[in-house]
Amino acid sequence: MKNTVIVILSIVALTGCEKDLNSVHRDDRPQSPNTLSSQRDGHTDTYFGVTVADPYRWLEDDLSPETEDWIASQNTSTRSYIDAISLREDVKETVANLLNYERETAPFFEGGVRYFYRNTGLQSQSVLFRQDQNGTEQVFLDPNTFSDDGTVSMSGVSFSSDGSLVAYQLSEGGSDWRSIEVRDAQTGSVIESPLRDVKFSGIDWLGNEGFFYSSYDKPDGSELSAKTDQHKLYFHAIGTPQSEDILVFGGTPEQKHRYVGADIGGDDRYLVITAANSTSGNKLFIKDLSLESDSLIPIFSDESADGSLLESSGEILLIATNRDAAKGRVIAVDPQRPNANNWRDIIPEAEFVLNAAAGGGYIFAEYMIDAISQVKQFDLEGRFVRELALPDLGTASGFSGDMDQEELFFTFTNYRIAPAIFALNPRTGDISLYRSSQSPFNGNDYQTEQVFYTSNDGTRVPMIITYAKDVVLDGSAPTILYGYGGFDISIRPRFSNTVAAWLEIGGMYAVPNIRGGGEYGKDWHRAGTKTQKQNVFDDFIAAAEFLIAEGYTSKEKLAVSGRSNGGLLVGAVTTQRPDLFQVSLPGVGVLDMLRYHNFTAGAGWAYDYGTADESEEMFQYLLGYSPLHNTEPGTAYPATLITTAERDDRVVPAHSYKFAAQMQYDQVGDAPILIRIDSNAGHGAGTSTQKLIDQYADIYSFTLNNMGIETLAPRDAQL
Repeated sequence: MKNTVIVILSIVALTGCEKDLNSVHRDDRPQSPNTLSSQRDGHTDTYFGVTVADPYRWLEDDLSPETEDWIASQNTSTRSYIDAISLREDVKETVANLLNYERETAPFFEGGVRYFYRNTGLQSQSVLFRQDQNGTEQVFLDPNTFSDDGTVSMSGVSFSSDGSLVAYQLSEGGSDWRSIEVRDAQTGSVIESPLRDVKFSGIDWLGNEGFFYSSYDKPDGSELSAKTDQHKLYFHAIGTPQSEDILVFGGTPEQKHRYVGADIGGDDRYLVITAANSTSGNKLFIKDLSLESDSLIPIFSDESADGSLLESSGEILLIATNRDAAKGRVIAVDPQRPNANNWRDIIPEAEFVLNAAAGGGYIFAEYMIDAISQVKQFDLEGRFVRELALPDLGTASGFSGDMDQEELFFTFTNYRIAPAIFALNPRTGDISLYRSSQSPFNGNDYQTEQVFYTSNDGTRVPMIITYAKDVVLDGSAPTILYGYGGFDISIRPRFSNTVAAWLEIGGMYAVPNIRGGGEYGKDWHRAGTKTQKQNVFDDFIAAAEFLIAEGYTSKEKLAVSGRSNGGLLVGAVTTQRPDLFQVSLPGVGVLDMLRYHNFTAGAGWAYDYGTADESEEMFQYLLGYSPLHNTEPGTAYPATLITTAERDDRVVPAHSYKFAAQMQYDQVGDAPILIRIDSNAGHGAGTSTQKLIDQYADIYSFTLNNMGIETLAPRDAQL
């Protein structure tokens, strides 16, 4: 309802002539005493007869010396401010202590060998170990040796069918552009030159012959910001140069899609190809590898729903999908009889959202009940076997493995319980603790409660709040309200070492499951997309109002936080309700809603956002909430620390650069508007441990300082 008013006002203000929106950002506004001044120019764009000023367009050029100088100047100012905060070193020590313990992942099996990741505590990257049948461990791959500063990360590790070869992806400085290396799993030797320019890819082996992977053609100009919109699927045969890789899908205008992936099923007979133009919904094709023909069997011929291969039962493919099932189901598809009237429901749609995994010859259906896990086990024909007993209220994940695997593993966690790994015998249902957490955080000192509040249109929204048991709810608790609200992504109760650090220094942490996410299925997601996006912001604002009204915190002790799409959320509520909270923390945010689709793969986000050039209605709606375009001169904004990274090639840092410059231009009052720009880092994945410690030491000390907290006291005394 609020956004309807904003849109109408925008239409009224801009209808008729091509009004120059530079007039909105006047040069006679009151000046804030502690903000930087950035060069403004006269650049404008015209949308449907409306002229929109973009005075910081020059900051989109990530290769220019002017942008480099601006980054250096902003970082100098930010460091000067944060380094002067007296409690920063104490906060940093707390964050480091909460990360400094041995952590392991659940093991997995390849070629009869057990593998797992371990981090001794403060290692920049986790190390992949292998363990023989006698229990002897040895380092298998250590990405900390790939660079001097720990900023080269490893992901997507994938073994050939018999486990004799391993391929993995390397990212430098957090970039989504990656290389693929292949090694002999026994000797550890690299067996061929790395594959280059790989992006948004899996690694799917066909026996030991080679593997399928995906990439884009390298763009002209900056690889960190230039648009990429045709994803291609290749097959790489071991022992051949990348130049001879076979283009399998995506090489024609008919096969043009922004995201293409693959999987192997049916005893290596079928290649299952997913193809999508947005982050929601995909086509699904099957290629019969036993035939020489290049023809594809269409399973989903449009992108109205999501679907992917879950498991194979002989040559029957089990597909997890929300097609004709907004909360998800599992169907059986015979590639020789692929028509929809031949599909069989293995696990039909139920009351709650389904997340399915397969291992040991079974399907494990993890249902979300108000974001909390319930797990049921079925056989491959969909017959119910048992419900699994979980140790607490929280999130259970894992359960995957080979068809004949006799022991499966799952991880259980929530906001106050660090991940514990459990072993499951899928035949008997017996569950045993495999590895408890070594975290120094004592979750028994804290409590988590789930509350429900009402958004402005009457929608009931759940929120999970975590805080120390001895907290008195008198409004004095420093609180971070974290949100996301987009892309069908569910924000589940999961332990975070950095969140634990916030709790340890006396903070409260609240997470509402707002619309735009996937907690209640596809309808919940759609209710926060395109011209319903304001619902997301309203849900978040209502969460803040609830926390204040119920005495959990106060305006003076409330910070809002979110990253990526959550950075958009924080930017939007900061411009809409600057009076509601004390601190704003937008991270790697999508903040220029008129131009986001012009960078990298950003056009694929249009299902959630729409684009400014698709229609006048969509342009006006985006203009109505775009954080960059809705700052107001002479406004007293909350203390704001914008965070981004120079090598973020997913949400390009120009979003944050321009938003910071505009907020600094419009800000009045004493609250600082700062931007923290990390070097040799990207959107977040693969960030080294030391960079993570420094980042959260800065964020938390900035937050506490602007809440009027100048020193850290023992937790019970502080609260």
